[in-house]
Amino acid sequence: GCPFTPNDLAAPQDPYGISKHEAELGLRGIAAETGMEVVIIRPPLVYGPGVKANFLNMMRWLCRGIPLPLGSIHNRRSLVALDNLVDFICVCLNHPAAANQTFLVSDGEDISTTDLLRRMAHELHVPARLLPVPQGLLGWGARVLGREDLSQRLCASLQVDISKARTLLGWQPPVTIEMALRRTAEHFLSSRKNDG
Repeated sequence: GCPFTPNDLAAPQDPYGISKHEAELGLRGIAAETGMEVVIIRPPLVYGPGVKANFLNMMRWLCRGIPLPLGSIHNRRSLVALDNLVDFICVCLNHPAAANQTFLVSDGEDISTTDLLRRMAHELHVPARLLPVPQGLLGWGARVLGREDLSQRLCASLQVDISKARTLLGWQPPVTIEMALRRTAEHFLSSRKNDG
């Protein structure tokens, strides 16, 4: 119910998360032995031109006009545009206060799955055909189909607190969600046009 902070104890739930945590521990060990400076950056879902996986599928579904049962999701999700992530990495490379710190990074605005779909549909110039299916019913259907993981990604909240990046490094996301979604949509539409 609260945004994650850089000081929260890591509790990875899947092999991907476990491997990332092990990599962090390994880098910290090397830094302790060698004096090398390490900066750990933990981004949430990264999107932007050329995005793949679920974000790409979302844009395809919207463009096909497929009605989605996601019109009543009231979660809060942190996302980070690729441009914002790259900008933050550049700041960390050059800012002396970043050394040996752990940061969370995002666009600075948390949105619901429903709002994300509406905003992306707007940028794709298509209607958002979102059915107001209650979240509890979606969760039940996902359990019946053995897809609780999908329900979790679509309906659960996942927020990160970027106040440490703002206060310690003076960093602000240079690209708004609207601008980043527009660039993502433009790339998607131009690549569809080029594919024929």
